Amino acid sequence: MTGRNAAFDFAKAAAVLTDTAARAGAAIMEHFHGPAEVKLKDDSSPVTLADKDSEAIILKDLKRLAPDIPVVSEEAADESSGELGDRFFLVDPLDGTKEFIKKRGDFTVNIALIDRGCPSFGLVYAPARALLAVTVADGEAIEAELPPSASGADLAKLRQKWLKVRAADPEGLTALVSLSHLDPETEAFLAKLKIAKRSGAGSSVKFLEIARAEADVYPRFGPTMEWDTAAGQAVLEAAGGRVVTTNGEPLRYGKTSAGLRNPSFIAWGR
Repeated sequence: MTGRNAAFDFAKAAAVLTDTAARAGAAIMEHFHGPAEVKLKDDSSPVTLADKDSEAIILKDLKRLAPDIPVVSEEAADESSGELGDRFFLVDPLDGTKEFIKKRGDFTVNIALIDRGCPSFGLVYAPARALLAVTVADGEAIEAELPPSASGADLAKLRQKWLKVRAADPEGLTALVSLSHLDPETEAFLAKLKIAKRSGAGSSVKFLEIARAEADVYPRFGPTMEWDTAAGQAVLEAAGGRVVTTNGEPLRYGKTSAGLRNPSFIAWGR
């Protein structure tokens, strides 16, 4: 998998990074069960030792997996600069830090490969739920039960289930809303739809709920960064869903001129 133009090996990446996720999850959960050691970053968002420990594990394994592909990680984002090229990894070592601090289980490890602006490979791991979702081939994603483990894990030995979004129920949609970022724009958007049920969730778990055929739509009008969404989008789109801006265009990546910030978007099932 070396070389910037070499074909990306989804199966190998899924296997290697499943092992990575299990170990990163174990590091996170060790902090989760203890007192949260929280610091504020320059933008006033929280960061914990769990973020740092998870990131160290992920970055080391990505360097071993694909040394020629650059990595942009949330906690080291200030160290990335300029053009990213056609292919790069986006990493959020602990998405949903606020949920983590509040001792809620809706936090995830996110790893994505961006290829010419599109998220192709994606891994989302919710260690508190022992839930793994990962793309195993172009346009194919699976979920598996994966308990956190400091000794790692073997994807081939996990019971896997294909991820496929569901068709919308004509009686009404199940909408996902952010636990931490519900705003008037979201309420106005949902008011235009036939909503039968609302469900709250944090982090990239919302993308997984749609990919797992448990929900239909997730609108997000508040601020997000590219590393927040790339892995979840890759998994959801491999499961047959889509993520679009409010103009109906695909949500794209590598927006360095925007500081890697996302516009508002909507994630849909079928």
